[in-house]
Amino acid sequence: MPRSTNPGRTPDAPTSREPTDSTRQRIVAAAKEEFARHGIAGARVDRIAKQARTSKERVYAYFRSKEALYAHVAERETTALVEATQLDPADLPGYAGILFDHFTARPDHYRLITWGRLELAESADNTTSPLQATIAGKLDKLRDAQRIGLLDPAWDPVDVLALINQIAMTWAGQPEIAAAAADQAVDPSITARRAALVTAVERMFPRPD
Repeated sequence: MPRSTNPGRTPDAPTSREPTDSTRQRIVAAAKEEFARHGIAGARVDRIAKQARTSKERVYAYFRSKEALYAHVAERETTALVEATQLDPADLPGYAGILFDHFTARPDHYRLITWGRLELAESADNTTSPLQATIAGKLDKLRDAQRIGLLDPAWDPVDVLALINQIAMTWAGQPEIAAAAADQAVDPSITARRAALVTAVERMFPRPD
């Protein structure tokens, strides 16, 4: 069966079927686990099909290629991330804590997104993607906060967003240090790790009085 190499292709099946099509739902769930574990290049459609209790042919009936399947899964996960981590420009330390909570609860989500960044670097340049639209919306919120005095105007909003995201994902992106913290930190708890990064963001971008 011909397969497109365009990761932006949408599934062949109409979206109206998604809520009731259990086979498609099983494929997407199995693909999410497979991509998080093995990345895009390392993922195998036969394993996805087996986990989803269907056939490879059925997988390709819904998604023209492995890349298209990843794009669908990644878009769903990005939407879930956006919905779960709303940015409040008046509480940037709180936003960092929310991001930390999300990736602590969903390490598979972090891995899935990271594989895409590594293997589909060109997709980051797509200025019309939903993710880029989300980023633009957050930057607008930060600019508005600067205009009304909630955020120091000396900061470039792009730097603010990048720094907070990076701090919030410190532990998700450094599992080897997280493992060391379990033995060597004064307080090895997740609560202490969260408090440290929230305090770091608070010192950089304090909540307005």
